[in-house]
Amino acid sequence: MLDVGDGHHLWFEQAGQGMDALVLHGGPGSGCRPGHYDLFDLARYRVTLLDQRGCGRSRPLAAETLDALEANTTAHLIADIEAVRAHLGVEAWVLFGGSWGTTLALAYAQAHPARVKAMVLAGVATTSARDLRWLYGDIGNIFPEAYSAFCAAVPEVGTDPSETPARIAAYAARLRDADMAQAAADAWCQWETAIFGGDIRAPGSRYADPAFRLGFARMVTHYFSHRAWMTDGQLLQGVARIAHVPCTMIHSRFDPSCPLRAAWDLDQAWPAAQLHVLDGTSHSALDRDMTTAIRTATDALQV
Repeated sequence: MLDVGDGHHLWFEQAGQGMDALVLHGGPGSGCRPGHYDLFDLARYRVTLLDQRGCGRSRPLAAETLDALEANTTAHLIADIEAVRAHLGVEAWVLFGGSWGTTLALAYAQAHPARVKAMVLAGVATTSARDLRWLYGDIGNIFPEAYSAFCAAVPEVGTDPSETPARIAAYAARLRDADMAQAAADAWCQWETAIFGGDIRAPGSRYADPAFRLGFARMVTHYFSHRAWMTDGQLLQGVARIAHVPCTMIHSRFDPSCPLRAAWDLDQAWPAAQLHVLDGTSHSALDRDMTTAIRTATDALQV
């Protein structure tokens, strides 16, 4: 545990030896899992897993207290990565990010380009207005049954995709209300799983745990209601700062949560980047096809 101030203590662990690599998990609020080590050859990499503020084994937890949402912004997470890097004596490292972790990896690299040797990004998301409207609005045209239930949980907001920002904000408000929080978390997470054909009641799913659902939904809506405290298009516009940093992006063509366009746009603007498009709908770094592609990418790095 590392005390980073503001009442937050970050959990991290390491395995392996060799080139330093950092895993930035998705969510926001998912936390790291042991399977993240499978993305690297631990004979070549010393891998650091880090649970971001408010989730996983870091403290305080968003599932337990709203205090976890205080001093919890993208800028705080970037500063946390620097604090962990300095604590471990790492000069520069390879970044892996998945889903929301790709947003954080890009934001960190653009803030501290000298501290990044290379990047591998999977399920690329930039947390732009277009990204959020797709995930919590437009894709409802493909999953109308689940979308109807998702919108019904915040009836004061309409069902039009243009109302996505208001919908996220309404969920965020309910998740801060002790009497409404769990029901809102259940509805939010049911939508998150439904677009992948899943259900929060599925045995073995992380979403089967009500506490995980509450913490995850609080973290996601906290960040997305503020659009991660970034201007729209900021990460694409900032690519020039990391134009020299090698990056492999891996994205499924039919990823239901993150359209390929964001990864494509980054690839077109980033001279040192390569985009590998997978068939199918895999999104999580721990999906089999995605894990295989990520491991191929990290094995190939020579930096």
